[in-house]
Amino acid sequence: MNTDTTAHRSAQDRTPRTPHPAWRVAALTALAIVVAGAFSTLPGLFTTSLHEEFGWSRGSIGFATSVNMLLYGLTAPFSAALMDRFGIRRVVTTALVTVAAGALLTSTVLTAAWQLTLFWGLLVGLGTGSTAMAFGATVTQRWFVRRRGLVSGVLASAGVLGQMVFLPALARVVDHYSWRPALVTVALAACAVAPAVWLFLRDHPSDLGAKPYGAASFVPRAAPVHGAARRTLRVLRNAARTRPFWLLAGAFAICGASTNGVMWTHFTPAAHDHGMSATTSSTLLALIGVFNVAGTIASGWLTDRRPARRLLAVYFALRGVLLLTLPLLMAPTVGVPMMLFVVLFGLLDLATVPPVLALCREHYGDDSAIVFGWISTAHQLGAALVALVGGTVRDTFGSYDLVWTGVGALCAAGALLSLSVRNAVRDTARDGVRPAPATARRPTPSSSSASRSAS
Repeated sequence: MNTDTTAHRSAQDRTPRTPHPAWRVAALTALAIVVAGAFSTLPGLFTTSLHEEFGWSRGSIGFATSVNMLLYGLTAPFSAALMDRFGIRRVVTTALVTVAAGALLTSTVLTAAWQLTLFWGLLVGLGTGSTAMAFGATVTQRWFVRRRGLVSGVLASAGVLGQMVFLPALARVVDHYSWRPALVTVALAACAVAPAVWLFLRDHPSDLGAKPYGAASFVPRAAPVHGAARRTLRVLRNAARTRPFWLLAGAFAICGASTNGVMWTHFTPAAHDHGMSATTSSTLLALIGVFNVAGTIASGWLTDRRPARRLLAVYFALRGVLLLTLPLLMAPTVGVPMMLFVVLFGLLDLATVPPVLALCREHYGDDSAIVFGWISTAHQLGAALVALVGGTVRDTFGSYDLVWTGVGALCAAGALLSLSVRNAVRDTARDGVRPAPATARRPTPSSSSASRSAS
């Protein structure tokens, strides 16, 4: 009998193993995030074109961009709750259709600055916010127990990968044709991915009769959580009573200001001021995206092994030094110092996401995706303010130098805030709440078992 058992096990060992379905879900999630990420590259490309065609100030164009970024952030926590209520597939498919509609309307009926705010700021902001980092956090929380840091790094980098894939081609389209075909291109890409999401994305491992990757036991799917808006606000209320929430929100606001707010919005027009072509500057941003993917994945790997708050502080300190040096590097041509900046900034750009996600899971448990959504709102608020202020500073002083210097100095504050986030047990004991609370709903048998298996 022992011989038969050994032979049976040997036969099992020789049987090819299919990948866990969690990896297929993660790949499809990454594809949706890649396409949505392409939309964030466009404001920097069409700022100059809109200014020249319509005569609008850069400040008014920056206002529409800031509305987009603010709604991007505000939508994220509600979308995480809506995914619990209606499912990931429905929410993400609707979001992709919404961003496509916003881009197409912007390209066809735009005649006034308020329309840019409505179509690009409102529709595209709402759609991209629903496919933002909270989307990746929800998928990671449901489908993975092991490799969460690595997967969160991969999904966080997917948005920048979208910028990397689309940006050089879109820049050439803008240079040789117009900004309108560039908008139509990304709209068609969103329309192409939406059916794949609807047909193949699954909301929970139990839908396929599978366990989350790395889980010791089967985790049944929890019942839909009704009152998504109320739940989202309740989670905010409870999280806002804790110190780590405000520290992480402040740090992530500075993160947004020093990435989306300044680099992805103002780098291309700032480089144009120094005689660099839009194609060249966009290629540099695309290269930042290349190294961003490597940096974010490496950050996820490190987050599984090192204290998250210390990693976060190091990332902010190094990013601040780089931004302070950028005014000295701007020139019509690309030299070695600028290439060094591109490599280093790319490695640090979204490296902050995995440690912030890890700190949210440590402090807020089952509600971490929604809490992270609210912290992402702070990220986009910081980005929106700098997008608006940066354009106004350029209109007033004729240069972006003060913007780079000011945001670089802010990163020092981000490093200090990151170091102030302490151990979850000590923080929650001082704040009078339990560690990793399920702040939004009463525990159910399914959610309790999910929490135990995730542990």
